[in-house]
Amino acid sequence: MARVGMKAGSKSIFVCSACGGERPKWFGRCPDCGAWNTASEERRAPAARPAAPAAIGGGATPVPLTAAGGERSAGGDATEPRLATGIGELDRVLGGGLVPGAVILVGGDPGIGKSTLLLQAAARMARAGRRGLYVTGEESERQIRLRAERLGAVEAQVLVVAETEIARVREHIAQVDPEIVVADSVQTLYAAELPSAPGTVSQVRHCAFELIRVAKESGRAVFLVGHVTKEGDVAGPRVLEHMVDAVLYLEGERYQELRVLRAQKNRFGATTEIGLFEMVEAGMQEVADPSGAFLAGRASGVPGTAVLASLEGNRALLVEVQALVARTVYDAPERQSTGIDRRRLAVLLAVLERRTEVTLGKRDVFVSVAGGLHLEETASDLALLLAIASARTGTVVPADLVVMGEVGLGGELRRVRGVARRLGEAVRLGFARAILPAANAADGRGFALDIIAAHDLQGALASALGPEVLTRAALREQGRRERGGPAPVLRAPGGAPTPR
Repeated sequence: MARVGMKAGSKSIFVCSACGGERPKWFGRCPDCGAWNTASEERRAPAARPAAPAAIGGGATPVPLTAAGGERSAGGDATEPRLATGIGELDRVLGGGLVPGAVILVGGDPGIGKSTLLLQAAARMARAGRRGLYVTGEESERQIRLRAERLGAVEAQVLVVAETEIARVREHIAQVDPEIVVADSVQTLYAAELPSAPGTVSQVRHCAFELIRVAKESGRAVFLVGHVTKEGDVAGPRVLEHMVDAVLYLEGERYQELRVLRAQKNRFGATTEIGLFEMVEAGMQEVADPSGAFLAGRASGVPGTAVLASLEGNRALLVEVQALVARTVYDAPERQSTGIDRRRLAVLLAVLERRTEVTLGKRDVFVSVAGGLHLEETASDLALLLAIASARTGTVVPADLVVMGEVGLGGELRRVRGVARRLGEAVRLGFARAILPAANAADGRGFALDIIAAHDLQGALASALGPEVLTRAALREQGRRERGGPAPVLRAPGGAPTPR
């Protein structure tokens, strides 16, 4: 006997929310991808004979690769026109603008500014004469209008419709004929022919595929807003990220102003570029001076801070790395990080203890990147360890010093890329000294900086903090003071002593 509310003959299947794998029985761990606790029950009607799939791209006739798509540039390479969104930071992350027919998935925490950013982009493209359609499944049309008024984004060429049924959405797209479509969000869309609820794996996959077909057949650019899980991944099957052309994540603390837009995948551009925004009353505002924003409010004369010359894509950024080292009250010391991978931190702490005199066995270590930026490049290793050594010894890093360098397991400093751009940004912001790997010494010529080339971690720390503070005797004395002795005296290299 069929369950009440279910079609006769329907059956239960269990679908993995991570990879979309299907099984007839419940599972704790997905047999396909290995994820735990991702099984969700869905009801399926008996499968009908499948219809012939429609071609994506408007035709199924094979053509020579030399004649497929795009115009030819003067150099003979195929080129694809880009549509400027009117937001420079968004265009930077996309690789220069929107490619017609591209499908972009935008994810981020609730309230981070995804809808705000895309509504502003649609309005600016409308001012350039391009029509947009904003499909909302979470808000009413009036709510979208009120937000647009606050953002100064009320444009007649931006049409809005509150709709969740995918067939009706396709009808609206055919009727309006927009150049850009925003679906907010893909988890609210559903197909009436599927018995499962909106947001389930099968619904998300089917609705996303329908919008991808629309984009490829008509050349319209489509933005899909995606919810994220508690782990920070886009909700729905992992295959969703493989289906789209680009996956963008909007990062940042919800109650802070700075936002970072990062590409996790991009078929038409690099994934190393980032866009920087500031959330203000009038919406998402581009940050004109990113380095200045990351270094704003930097405290001077405090141990445990170091300035890193980072490279995100083609953009050089100066960011502050902070560290706090304290005696532990637990049997196992804590290791916490914000903006830096914890596994990378554990490896670097082992290198610091093994290759220098700095000991951290009985101390908690907390590190953070000021401003909410997440550092992924290994050139941040030296700045991280310098901040930790500064916090451990109670010695202040000179305020006019900037550092960069990858640290190997043997304590050696390895070559980094883009040194010229990094040093140029340091000169612009008034820094006077820089520590970099000896292999990059030649790259520092011609800059108005005192270049300090270091071969290993011990030498770099000695140049920044002074060799006398890294001896075992000095560290024992620092520990005695931490346990209740007289207040330590902080001394920057070449500077006068400063009481704590």
